[in-house]
Amino acid sequence: MRLQTILLMIPLLPLVGDLTAGLFRHFVGRAGAHTVTILAVGLSFLLSAYVAWEVFFNNLPVLNYSVYTWAISDGIRFEIGFLIDSLSALMMVVVTFVSLMVHIYTIGYMKDDPGYQRFFAYINLFTFAMLMLVMANNFIQLFFGWEAVGVVSYLLIGFWFKKDSAVKANLKAFLVNRVGDFGFLLGIAAVLLYMGSLDYAEVFAATPAVEGQTMTVLFGWEWQVMTVICICLFIGAMGKSAQVPLHVWLPDSMEGPTPISALIHAATMVTAGIFMVARLSPMFETSVTALSFILVIGAVTALFTGLIGIVQTDIKRVVAYSTLSQLGYMTVALGVSAYSVAVFHLMTHAFFKALLFLAAGSVIMALHHKQDMRQMGGVGRYMPITAATAWLGSLALIGFPFFSGFYSKDLIIEAVKLADRPGVAFATFAVYAGVVITALYSFRMLYLTFHGPTRMDEETRSHAHESPWVVTVPLVLLAIPSVLIGYFTVVPLLFGGALEDAIFVREAHDVVAQLAYKFDNGPFAFGLAGFLTPVFWLAMLGVGLATYIYLFNQALAERLKQRLIWPWTVLDRKYGFDELYQTVFTGGGLKLASGLSRGGDRFLIDGLLVNGSARLVGRLSGLLRQMQSGFLYHYAFAMIIGLVALMASFVLLR
Repeated sequence: MRLQTILLMIPLLPLVGDLTAGLFRHFVGRAGAHTVTILAVGLSFLLSAYVAWEVFFNNLPVLNYSVYTWAISDGIRFEIGFLIDSLSALMMVVVTFVSLMVHIYTIGYMKDDPGYQRFFAYINLFTFAMLMLVMANNFIQLFFGWEAVGVVSYLLIGFWFKKDSAVKANLKAFLVNRVGDFGFLLGIAAVLLYMGSLDYAEVFAATPAVEGQTMTVLFGWEWQVMTVICICLFIGAMGKSAQVPLHVWLPDSMEGPTPISALIHAATMVTAGIFMVARLSPMFETSVTALSFILVIGAVTALFTGLIGIVQTDIKRVVAYSTLSQLGYMTVALGVSAYSVAVFHLMTHAFFKALLFLAAGSVIMALHHKQDMRQMGGVGRYMPITAATAWLGSLALIGFPFFSGFYSKDLIIEAVKLADRPGVAFATFAVYAGVVITALYSFRMLYLTFHGPTRMDEETRSHAHESPWVVTVPLVLLAIPSVLIGYFTVVPLLFGGALEDAIFVREAHDVVAQLAYKFDNGPFAFGLAGFLTPVFWLAMLGVGLATYIYLFNQALAERLKQRLIWPWTVLDRKYGFDELYQTVFTGGGLKLASGLSRGGDRFLIDGLLVNGSARLVGRLSGLLRQMQSGFLYHYAFAMIIGLVALMASFVLLR
């Protein structure tokens, strides 16, 4: 089979599965729906793994070709095309593997749901959209995948559309992403305007010529063209990858079923923004201003959204806020030009974050869809496999030495320390503080859920048991890379040149190259050294606080809450972002609409133009009606007056 045929099959197989499960659900039935969709994404994963093998082990040259040209206008080609290099090959494997685990897990989680077949159709379509995004070789296809994952996320977050909260959550996600996508579209338009192409290769080739150009923006300010383009593109990433202040939709996405929470947070949707900036590294490297902006936004997100996770009581929302914080870490890495480290953390995070979400879903299943950790406790005694995998995922999340998250997260912190650009001081503080915060909320979740005295009611406790194999097998399979993938891939991906064909970094910005010496003795020695670093002891500080408060002295947590009620309230209200947007944008929009309705519609259009013209005609006709008396001498008199006036006008004009 030709390689190009294989590449075409990788995204099309999930699309075929989606159409089969969605359009022919009455013919294939429930079992047929999950069979065809799992088979489709499974084959897509195997083919992706084959392509990755060819790229990383057999030195397959970069493939950049057009599949189909659907329009040509003024020399601009609008195409479907694939760019297959190390970055896209890595993303294809991550997306399809995590998606496959989520598909299998869904059999157990959604078994009693009336929308069973519809859900499988949606997640297959989600996989197709993300694959089209990561395989794209041009901005048009990138934008197609970008919007497609947004539309499918809207459908999945609001999957239980009879719940008012789910409908509000999917609308919120849709609207917030439209804000980011507006900036993204402006960036693409500027690329076309200044570079005359939408093909990645042609745009990258034209970038040096545009680098020195300026443009006039608001208030007559002169800005570098590349700075404006990169910031606009990154605003799109702020929406998709949930960076402050466009982060508010991601926690509310928990209204969807747990499998889609795992897929959105781990392998699709939120990783799209990180991938996009890494893919466009030749452009972002031209603007230190844009990179500094990215750095500060990432640092703010990593620190302040992590703090919110400390006060959450919903098990899924704790994991959701950890996603926000870790996305901030990835964005910080992008901001210091450590694109490869950001992608590396994206990969490791995909495995352990999917694991944590699916473990949370396993608990929710066992406890009859209870999600409040205050009503749990001691669950580990009934669910040992789920508890063990959740522990492994949490250790990876906090960056415990030798776990996958240790290698990627520790290197982000080291890269920030080496960088030299505005915002580094604050980012350094944020990523160090984030280590303590991550460990605190992670172990708080473990202790409140799996350990300590049980707080379950008797009915819930009597039904608590380990989940079926279709749930536990994906947990185990995700736990393996959560532990091992970092150890085996850190050197080849970051220091062996594996991503050099896809990521461009200027020599003056290359902080990753300065970290190579740390791996002179291999990843094992680096892992051992991790036990002696400040990062490790900061993590242990967070673990120690969580252990003392939530395992041995839970009454202290309530006392601390009462003493620190003001900061606790600020965190519980999520810094007031929702209220701000509700008041300023929603409330302001409603008031503007009401004002336009009263002033524009009722007064101007209805009052003056429509009804006003009718009243004017009525009054004129009333006056004219008074002149129509029906007496002949009145008309003769009027004619004489008119004739005199006409003769007078002729005399005056002469």
